[in-house]
Amino acid sequence: MDFTFGPDDAAFREEARSWLAAHLVDAYAAGIGTGGPGSEHEGIAVRRAWERELGRGGWIGLGWEGEGDGTYGNRTATLTQQVVWAEEYARLRAPARVGHIGENLLAPTLIAHGSPEQRRRFLPPIARGEALWCQGYSEPGAGSDLAGVRTAAVRDPERGGYRVTGQKIWTSLARDADWCFVLARTEPGSRRHQGLSFLLVPMDQQGRIEVRPIRQMSGTSEFNEVFLDGAHAAEVVGGEGNGWAVAMGLLALERGVSTLVQQIGFAAELDRVVRAAVDSGATDDPVLRERLVRQWAELRTMRWNALRTLGTTADPGAPSVAKLLWGGWHKRLGELAVQIRGAAGAVGPHDWSPGAPYEIDEAQRLFLFTRSDTIYGGSDEIQRNIIAERVLGLPREPR
Repeated sequence: MDFTFGPDDAAFREEARSWLAAHLVDAYAAGIGTGGPGSEHEGIAVRRAWERELGRGGWIGLGWEGEGDGTYGNRTATLTQQVVWAEEYARLRAPARVGHIGENLLAPTLIAHGSPEQRRRFLPPIARGEALWCQGYSEPGAGSDLAGVRTAAVRDPERGGYRVTGQKIWTSLARDADWCFVLARTEPGSRRHQGLSFLLVPMDQQGRIEVRPIRQMSGTSEFNEVFLDGAHAAEVVGGEGNGWAVAMGLLALERGVSTLVQQIGFAAELDRVVRAAVDSGATDDPVLRERLVRQWAELRTMRWNALRTLGTTADPGAPSVAKLLWGGWHKRLGELAVQIRGAAGAVGPHDWSPGAPYEIDEAQRLFLFTRSDTIYGGSDEIQRNIIAERVLGLPREPR
């Protein structure tokens, strides 16, 4: 199988490199390397401004299937060119995208399931880098088991649309988002996958929506709880009661091109761990050396697998396989990051003066944050059930 890129991709790569080099300067340069996993709170003001700069450059919404008249504000790009742009962006450690959820999750979902009016209303602001979105899926009693959501929505006879009441959790960027797409139960008494709808909720509803940051053991708080108390939902995507199909389509999109971008970041993290191992002499240990080599080989395999399955819907288990691969890989890398340092890996660069906060370094933050990689976005157990039932045809697990 040929995993190489063609001449058009090479020209597109040069255009992307040139634009990024010319624009990622001055105030925007302060955002380089900020906002990655575990650090979503960093540099929000710079990253929001950078999002608008990307919009002015036409780099948001590559490959969106428009209506032929530029309505959505995107430029045309093949799938491989989308990969090229994502790779160049990640290699420069450009600011982590605050518009990722709108561009890579909501927009393709609206293109697949939304009405023409919804696409015309919501896609151009995303393409301009102006509208930020968050995802209202998980709940305290419905994390990986998404079908157990209890957030309820009832018709709003006065304003139209719905009134939404419930609680969402682990909501990234909720403090900064303008909108949230929410999976809610619109049919009273319905259970599991039935009676769910995919709603679009404006976040600026004082007294109706409350956002509370969740402080994690890494010391950061990029995740949030969102409480909805009769919040107004502007619209429903895909029709009332069809929320499960829309939500599942979105989760499949979550593991597309963005998976390849993620792997560029993984490669940079692996390089730092390898350098630390060499500097500390940990590579003299044949067991640790073998584990580092295995991490490198598995990362290459993940890339080839992602390229092989990119853009295909033929394999229902592909998204789950991808999630299992990278979740476990990243967790093992975090463990290696502290293990190669021996006992020193357990102690941070701490200021021992009275009242000083306890600080952790980059390797320790990686270790702590990656404990969650096999849980969020669908736990390993859920992914294995999906593969067993939908791909291998095994009987459902007894409940």
